[in-house]
Formats: sequence, C-alpha cells, structure tokens
Amino acid sequence: MAREFSRTKRVGQQLQRELAMVMMREIRDDRLGMVTVNEVEVSRDMGYAKVFVTFLNDDADEVKKQLEALIELAPMIRTLLASRLKLRVMPEIRFQYDKSLVEGIRMASLVSKVRAEDDAKAEKHGTGEDENGEAGE
Repeated sequence: MAREFSRTKRVGQQLQRELAMVMMREIRDDRLGMVTVNEVEVSRDMGYAKVFVTFLNDDADEVKKQLEALIELAPMIRTLLASRLKLRVMPEIRFQYDKSLVEGIRMASLVSKVRAEDDAKAEKHGTGEDENGEAGE
C-alpha cells in the first residue's frame, strides 16, 4: 500500500517551516526585506531542495537583487537548517523566485476591473440586472 505522503514531501514541508523560521529570526541582511517561502521541492535522492520564494516588493530589479542576496546566503542558511533538522544529508538549497502569487494578484485585479466596468455599463444602459447578473421582471 502506497503512503499518502512520500518522504520527500514530508522533508520538503519540514524544510519550508524551518526555512521560514530561520529567515524571520536569524537572517539579518538589509538586502532581503520581507521574504515568503511558498514551497520547497526536494529531489528524490534528497540532495537538492528547490525553494520557491516571493518578496514583498515585486519590482523586477529589486527581486533580482533580493534573489542574488538569497543565493549568496544559501550556504549559511543551509548550515543553520542543518543544526535545526535531524537529517543524514542536508539538501543543497537552490532559491527560485515564484511569481505565481504576483500573477494571481494581477489576475484578480484585472477581473475586478472588468466586473466594475461591466457594472458601470449595466447601470448606464439600465439593463435591469441584479447583482447576480440575472434579469429582473
């Protein structure tokens, strides 16, 4: 019978929790700002961990600088994690910017904008639709 969660997924979840704590409490680098660890994917041999992060600032130049700072700090972060986790081999950490959150926010704002425009057109033309988009009697 297959397990519900594989070892790599469990280790990834534990790494994500510990990484968030290390970033919040122990990393003191002005270049980083606010970093969110969205997901951690661990390779099958547990040699590598791909860490998906987002930043409070979504300016492309700032994101690049912050990601470079994280890559530079990766060996120190790996050492801090190794002291917190009881793993035989600590995976090598590879940071990657996750733009899905930024894209989701952008898509939500576009949908809101289109709905507001549709509501304004409906009021202007007096189509008689209620808030659910259904025609009234």
